[in-house]
Amino acid sequence: MGAPGFWDDPSENAPILQRRRAVGRQVELLKHLRDQAGELEAWRELISEGEADAEVLEFLDGLGKELDRYELRLMLSGPDDDKNALVNIHPGAGGTESQDWAEMLLRMYLRYAEQEGFDVEMLDRQEGDEAGLKSATFAVRGAYAFGYLKSEAGVHRLVRISPFDAQSRRHTSFASVDVYPEVDDDVEIEIEDKDLRIDTYRSSGAGGQHVNKTESAVRITHMPSGIVVACQNERSQIKNRATAMKLLRARLYDQEMRKRDQERAVREGEKMEAAWGSQIRSYVLHPYRMIKDHRTGFEMGDADRVLDGDLDPFIEAWLRSQMGAAAKAGAATSRTSA
Repeated sequence: MGAPGFWDDPSENAPILQRRRAVGRQVELLKHLRDQAGELEAWRELISEGEADAEVLEFLDGLGKELDRYELRLMLSGPDDDKNALVNIHPGAGGTESQDWAEMLLRMYLRYAEQEGFDVEMLDRQEGDEAGLKSATFAVRGAYAFGYLKSEAGVHRLVRISPFDAQSRRHTSFASVDVYPEVDDDVEIEIEDKDLRIDTYRSSGAGGQHVNKTESAVRITHMPSGIVVACQNERSQIKNRATAMKLLRARLYDQEMRKRDQERAVREGEKMEAAWGSQIRSYVLHPYRMIKDHRTGFEMGDADRVLDGDLDPFIEAWLRSQMGAAAKAGAATSRTSA
């Protein structure tokens, strides 16, 4: 980084800067664990002298959780894993049922972010006709936010007794979750003005709150790709437009990365999974209570705990499955080349 001309082309050196940030975070975590190791030695001496009490069990439990957290982070080795995440939730067909399910998912992810210490910024929220929401877009910012949340992308299915059905019948609802890395400003993405259609409208909020008298909300359509983004978080049209453009850059970046991954898989003879739009997880609340991830087979019976934001077990299971798949692919490539 100290070499002459290093900073002349930020877009070319962005991967190096990104890698430096990732390594820096790993070093900080290792330093913290080393400090904990010193404290562990102090506790060992107290235990040997018979002076330790229940407090040591609390310390060991906390240390065990931190070690699990570190092991999980070691699995995050993707080029964008250390970035912030942009999350979009959209209900499927089904009107109020699916819109209510979309709001339940939003609450689940907001609680997860809170528990993990991430910062959240709501960028766009469209209220449902009777309940729930038509769409929601929010940013989750913190170390490895995208790396953790990328496993949530896909279709989520809910089975329950509908609170909106007077006959208390069982309903199945669907909602889609999209997760994109928040693109750094130094990553160059070409967007031409002629390819954009920009619409403005009045922001809205529940109960008539935050309703602007001016058209400050912004919706941008990228004509070549068909991607549509919107932002109504700010009262200023200029700020909403800037945020919407950032969302568009993230979507286009994600689209390009997916295209490259598909091309690479074709070159290397990998079997591509048709995962877009597929059902990744089922949340069953009736006639029994269970949440199951169909990609990994991992399931939990405590549905309320998961819906209250405890997603770590599902995220870890997915990351481990990805590591296993990568290891098998690497072994197969080695055998072929040999």
